[in-house]
Amino acid sequence: MTSLERPQVRPPAAWSFREPVDTTLRNGIPLSVFHRPGQHVASVQVVIPLPATLEPTDREGLATIVSRTMDEGTRSHTADEFAGLLEGSGIALAASQTLLGLTVQLEVATGALRPALDLARECLSEPAFPEEEVSRHVAQRLSDIEHELADPGSRAALEWIDAYYDPTARASRPVAGRTATVRAIDAAACRDFHAAHVTADGARVLVAGDLDAAEVHAAVDATLGTWSTTGTGSAGSGVLDLPRAGGDRVVFVHRPGSVQTQVQLGWGGPSRRVDGGWAPYPVLAYLVGGSPGARIDRVLREDKGYTYGFGAGFRPRGASGTFVAGGSVRGDVTAPAVELLWEVLDGVADGFTQEELRSGVDYVGMTAPGRYATADAVADEAAALALDGLDTGFVTDYLRDLRGLTAEDLAQAWTRWGRQPRTLVLVGDAEAHADAVRALGRGDVTVV
Repeated sequence: MTSLERPQVRPPAAWSFREPVDTTLRNGIPLSVFHRPGQHVASVQVVIPLPATLEPTDREGLATIVSRTMDEGTRSHTADEFAGLLEGSGIALAASQTLLGLTVQLEVATGALRPALDLARECLSEPAFPEEEVSRHVAQRLSDIEHELADPGSRAALEWIDAYYDPTARASRPVAGRTATVRAIDAAACRDFHAAHVTADGARVLVAGDLDAAEVHAAVDATLGTWSTTGTGSAGSGVLDLPRAGGDRVVFVHRPGSVQTQVQLGWGGPSRRVDGGWAPYPVLAYLVGGSPGARIDRVLREDKGYTYGFGAGFRPRGASGTFVAGGSVRGDVTAPAVELLWEVLDGVADGFTQEELRSGVDYVGMTAPGRYATADAVADEAAALALDGLDTGFVTDYLRDLRGLTAEDLAQAWTRWGRQPRTLVLVGDAEAHADAVRALGRGDVTVV
């Protein structure tokens, strides 16, 4: 009888983000086409560098309302006609605004790409902004604000940016605006803002799917290639993101009788262009708070039973970034949970074992092919990087650098950012727990 030997398992080969075919449209817009075999639903992203600092300060949230109403009727079609055209061809069209820019997204079967692109061109170049549709979206945004203030997680995030960023920084206020500024938005303001800033100047088009690059170029050039590059407005003003000066601070939002406390703790973090490379930071995020077995959950969830789970990670944006950890805990253990969370994060500076290093590197590196397997994931990543002034080679580069990381690299990267002043926001019963949190001595406690 022949004995069978166990096959040797080799480490996987290095993985690279699929390189696009890059061309330029007749109006100067760069086009990148990512071929994804078998992906017969194409994903299109039109990225426009439109920082939120371009908005008038008394109408913050204007870019968000513009993004939500560009497809509510154009010079060529009423709102109902436009919606019928989308539905008739199975086209999903949406737009969103972030601090860095505006993105229009299309999801469509590859065979209907050309009509989908023409509808995207319409909403980008000739939106009508009917009074009734703008008013409806303004009302919807005002309703959203009420929900955000009522939800503990959303409220903690809003209070955190207000407490962390300097009041002069646009990042200290919600991208989609506050009640007073949203109420001031009307159709005329949308038309003026769109004419001034939503142009092809500086835009990029990213397409992913099972498509021929030359055919895609012809379709995009015939549609979005005719989009004007000339705006009528002025450059933006103001500061995008600037942390407050000073030391640790704690804000406690009072929710009488709350049986849980929402916790959000964070501080300044790196941009994607950080010295030494980005590779250590996804691994750190995974090990500290990015998995059920991460350090925060091992203590607060597994050992103590204080929480159902915490998340943590680095959030790069333009020239800066943040590190934020958040989750909810039982109200009766608010102060002990805060103290333990603080201690866990302090302890990260002590370093990582080789087993932890390998676990983090393997997770980030080996799951990349799955994370970017679909056309929409590829286009989404390319769009996020484009708003940051980068291309998808960034992903390939940091995944390559992962293989050479050491435990010392992780410790140094954490030490560089982990000792900054911390901002802690709690949403819960302040009357019951604020004094105990104050006794921890983790910074001045302000009750909202």
